[in-house]
Amino acid sequence: MTVVRRVFNAALSLAAFAALIASMPLPLVGAAKAQNATAALAAKPASLPDMALGPVKASVTIVEYASMSCPHCAAFEENVFPMLRSKYIDTGKVHFVFREFPLDIKAAVISMLARCIASDDAGKFFDAIETLFKQQDALMTQTKENLMLIGKQAGMSEQAVEACVKNQGVLDKLSADKKFAYEVLKVNATPTFFVNGEMLKGSMSFEELDQKIRSLLKK
Repeated sequence: MTVVRRVFNAALSLAAFAALIASMPLPLVGAAKAQNATAALAAKPASLPDMALGPVKASVTIVEYASMSCPHCAAFEENVFPMLRSKYIDTGKVHFVFREFPLDIKAAVISMLARCIASDDAGKFFDAIETLFKQQDALMTQTKENLMLIGKQAGMSEQAVEACVKNQGVLDKLSADKKFAYEVLKVNATPTFFVNGEMLKGSMSFEELDQKIRSLLKK
């Protein structure tokens, strides 16, 4: 697990020149092109299949990068996502994609369990992360015991949970997807959202997200 920890805990270097260019203001047309390019990159699944709700052809696409160990991500899941889902996702106006950006090894194995519980079913996946976020404090202090308990409640045996969280292939894909998000999309904190390609960092209230979505639906 030493190599795995190094993958998730080591800072990934960025070239100074690239950082300088990224910080420079772009002309309006150039900014629009850059946002469209980012939207295309953010919309493309990387190593792991996307977990998403809402129609793919919805007017607004929101991609969230979150860590299962992030308190702000848990707060968004509890306080904002239900209203977002009710008003925009279930009504077909928003396509919502959840992407893992594990900040530590605990977040990584929790994400892996969510995918095992879901077995590629997006609805089950979102139910699983809701449960796991609610148990965040317990999972951070007694990770293995609570992973086993949540897995059992989802119908998994202890052996199945053990095999799930030790799956090096899935762990490698999580690492690769995180690296892509960091290096290409410039994600460096959780939660980070891409709303039709525009990056929005940090906690967002429903009112803030609602205003952004409404402005896009008017276009």
